[in-house]
Amino acid sequence: MRFLTLKYFNAVAKLGSIRKAADRLHVAPSAVSRQIAQLEHELDAVLFERSKSGVRLTAAGEVLARQSHRIFRDLDRARAGIDDLRGLRRGDVSLWVIEGFVTGLLPNILADFQRRYPAVAFKVQTASTDRITEALLEDEADIGITFNASPRAEIETIAEFPEPVSCLVARDHKYANRKSLSLDEICKEPLALPDHSFGIRQSFERTVAKHKLNPRVLVTTNSLELTNTMAVTGQFIAFKPAMAVITQLGSGQLRAIPVADTELASARSSISVHRDRPLSRAAQEFLKLLTTTIRASKAKTRK
Repeated sequence: MRFLTLKYFNAVAKLGSIRKAADRLHVAPSAVSRQIAQLEHELDAVLFERSKSGVRLTAAGEVLARQSHRIFRDLDRARAGIDDLRGLRRGDVSLWVIEGFVTGLLPNILADFQRRYPAVAFKVQTASTDRITEALLEDEADIGITFNASPRAEIETIAEFPEPVSCLVARDHKYANRKSLSLDEICKEPLALPDHSFGIRQSFERTVAKHKLNPRVLVTTNSLELTNTMAVTGQFIAFKPAMAVITQLGSGQLRAIPVADTELASARSSISVHRDRPLSRAAQEFLKLLTTTIRASKAKTRK
C-alpha cells in the first residue's frame, strides 16, 4: 500500500467526491479513480459506494479512513517535532472554535502570535460545540474552544471562563432597555436559534423544558451569524454568550439583555485539548497566548 494511494483515498473520503479530490490534488479524476480501484483490489474490499451525487464510505472504508487519518496526523506530529528543533521557525496549529469567536477576540490573538512567530501557520475551523469535541477526539484539532461542553474523560480543559447567556435584541426592540428578561417573556417572542449541535441550544432546551415553557422558535440554523442578523432586524430574539457578539455589541446594532435564569447565567466557555495527545511547541505557545489574552479580556470586562 503506497503513501500516494492513501493520500488519494483520504482526499476522496474527506471531500465525498473523486472530482473534488482530483481538483484538490491537482491531478486528473482518472488518476484518483485508478488509485482507489487499485486499493480496493489490494484490500479485496469495496471502500466507497458510488452515486451520481458523489461517493460515500462503506463500513470497510470507514475503518481505513480512521486508520489512515491517524497515519497522516502522526506524520504531521513528526514534522512538528522536527520544527520544534528549529525553535518555532516553522509549525502548524489546528484550531477549532465556536463561530462567534472568529469575529471577536481571535483575529487580534492570531495577529499578535504572527508578529512573534511569523512562520507558524494556522488552520482555523468554526463548528458547533459537539463537532469541536469530535474533532479533538478524532485528532483533527490541536486546540478547541467550546461553549457549555459536556465533560469527556479524554478531553482536558485548560481554562474555563464565565460566559453568561444573554438574549440579543435590536436597539429599537421593545425589550431593548430592559435590565433583564424572564424566560417566560422571551419565549413569547419569535426566536432565532442555532441547531441542537450547539451548546447554547442544548442549554436553552434544558432550561425551557425544566420550566415547561413552549418557545416560539421560528428560525433554526447552523449559522450563528444568521441568528445575529435575524436579531438585528428587530423581529427576532437570539441567544448568545457575549464573546460571540462582541462586534455587533460594539457597533450598537444589538443590545444584550441578561436572562434571569440560574443555569443560563452560569454558562461557560472552555479551551480544551486531548488529554493524551502531546501538542507541538507551536500549539503549546499559542495555547499560552490564547489563554492569557482571554483571561485578561474577561478581567477587563468585569471592571
